[in-house]
Amino acid sequence: MNKFRNLSLTLLLYHTCVCLCTQSISTVEVDDGTNNQHHHRSRSTVTLRTRPEKSLQFRQGAPFKIALFADLHFGESAWSDWGPRQDANSVRVMSNVLDCETPDFVIYLGDVITANNMGVANASLYWDQAISPTKARGIPWATVFGNHDDAPFEWPIEWFSTPGIPQIRCPLANSSCPGEEECSFRGTSRLELMKNENKHNVLSHSRSGPKELWPSVSNYVLQLSSSDDPESPVAFFYVLDSGGGSYPQVISSAQVEWLNSTTRNINPDSRVPEVVFWHIPSKAYKKVAPIFGIHKPCVGSINKERVATQEAETGMMKLLVERPSVKAVFVGHNHGLDWCCPYNQLWLCFARHTGYGGYGSWARGSRLVEISQHPFSIRSWIRMEDGHVHSEVVLTP
Repeated sequence: MNKFRNLSLTLLLYHTCVCLCTQSISTVEVDDGTNNQHHHRSRSTVTLRTRPEKSLQFRQGAPFKIALFADLHFGESAWSDWGPRQDANSVRVMSNVLDCETPDFVIYLGDVITANNMGVANASLYWDQAISPTKARGIPWATVFGNHDDAPFEWPIEWFSTPGIPQIRCPLANSSCPGEEECSFRGTSRLELMKNENKHNVLSHSRSGPKELWPSVSNYVLQLSSSDDPESPVAFFYVLDSGGGSYPQVISSAQVEWLNSTTRNINPDSRVPEVVFWHIPSKAYKKVAPIFGIHKPCVGSINKERVATQEAETGMMKLLVERPSVKAVFVGHNHGLDWCCPYNQLWLCFARHTGYGGYGSWARGSRLVEISQHPFSIRSWIRMEDGHVHSEVVLTP
């Protein structure tokens, strides 16, 4: 494992961007306790942050840019040579995107790791590897859980065939859980993963949501503030746990009520635009899904599989449609889909499969979301690993 860990570090430290151009940015977060020219900007210096800021905030005269990293699937087949190579490839993709786009903020859109494929005592070891390119560049981030992040371990059938169970490789040397066995198949819970991220990363804006929503964990609000006043919200980002893994793939009615209550408190007149992020698409995605190719008004480049939705719809989409302030929902989960389609007054968008882990051989990349303040607008596009940009779309009137 060490040689592949060293390979990841080498790619991270000495990576040379192959993209066409770059741009830098700044960030912000609030815990609720609670022009087609964008890819022609010149590179500017990024100042590494060493402490969290009070809120996400526009830089003076600049838009706010978010990179979405979806379905990284770190830790797959960790006992083989193939698995660590895929993790190194995923580090390369993220490094390319970060150096090309220099975003203000990164959102890890679920399935950061493939827990059902790892037998380590502490899956946070792989979680930490996944966030390392962003952390090393001093860019703040937030995470949302997917259906693989705390999925139960699935025993490989080949382990039980001749010549027998292979030697398991566990990265004990970097373990943050001293005293535990080298390998464990009990898994690492959502709460444990979130606790570890918050404890060791001052740049993380992730949160364990209200306890009354557990086992749903990654439910929280981020506020993007004006460049002139950190107390003046320009947009709210709602991050929601869509389940899977240790519990059903669903956004519960309790989460719907929590979001309804939260929006009434912080944005009662729907004056401030809102953007939503979760992992597994809702059933509404299937209603707007393109048939065969992607045709207007939808925008995207791949439509290679059927939408795999949550198991039930408990009212979340009804709530969002009734709020004119909600502009877009962003999800991952389907590796062969990267389109955005309108749904009533808002947009439903897939990210782009970023990681080399997980199924599918489609080229990897990242969806970028850029928010401008004066006048308010949301644009999005996809940056590929090789620097190519496509699927640009304006998500606001």
